[in-house]
Amino acid sequence: MTDSDETAWIHWFCKQRGNEFFCEVDEDYIHDKFNLNFLDSNVTNYRCALEVILDLNSGSASDAPAEPELEASAEKLYGLIHARFILTNRGIDLMLDKFHKGAFGTCPRAFCQRQSVLPIGLSDNPGDEMVRIYCPKCNDVYFPKAARHSNLDGAFFGTGFPHMLFMVNPDARPKRTKQKFVPRLYGFKIHQMAYHSPADILKDLTGAGGPVAEIDTPNHHA
Repeated sequence: MTDSDETAWIHWFCKQRGNEFFCEVDEDYIHDKFNLNFLDSNVTNYRCALEVILDLNSGSASDAPAEPELEASAEKLYGLIHARFILTNRGIDLMLDKFHKGAFGTCPRAFCQRQSVLPIGLSDNPGDEMVRIYCPKCNDVYFPKAARHSNLDGAFFGTGFPHMLFMVNPDARPKRTKQKFVPRLYGFKIHQMAYHSPADILKDLTGAGGPVAEIDTPNHHA
């Protein structure tokens, strides 16, 4: 890596604390306008934000938006570009390397035995949901362990990324765990009816919502 690479905005952004889930998008990918189709409608100050990401100076500083606003636009634009890039072969390779190194953390479920996870979005629309972590062993999603990742927009990773990665690299997918927790008391499995209230049990015995059958009693006045 050259000195210019180390001072580039993309490299700086990905090295910031809290941005560890991102990989560095190749500038060649960003320079291809086809890859950026329709993103201008989702990001304010689109042109200026793109110049920030690519370390370009348009020379129109007087017309540029305020720095905090511009930085926020650049981060959002990079995130949306990132969501597309990690579905390409190059992006998948970069994220797969991070996955193997455990850069995204491990599954909190005990039976998954610290299985490495991948970032995933629950929505592809920016601002809807924050990022979650997906475990390929139990096929479930969780909140990231580190609080610094709780503010990452899930749309920056997308809803289909982990599935695409494992479709391209099926050998990287671990076998699904068959272990399940079984609640026990004094060594015996607890029946599901044990958690029902007497009213629920009566309803189950008499039929859902049906009338309670009358019980015949002896007639002492005959």
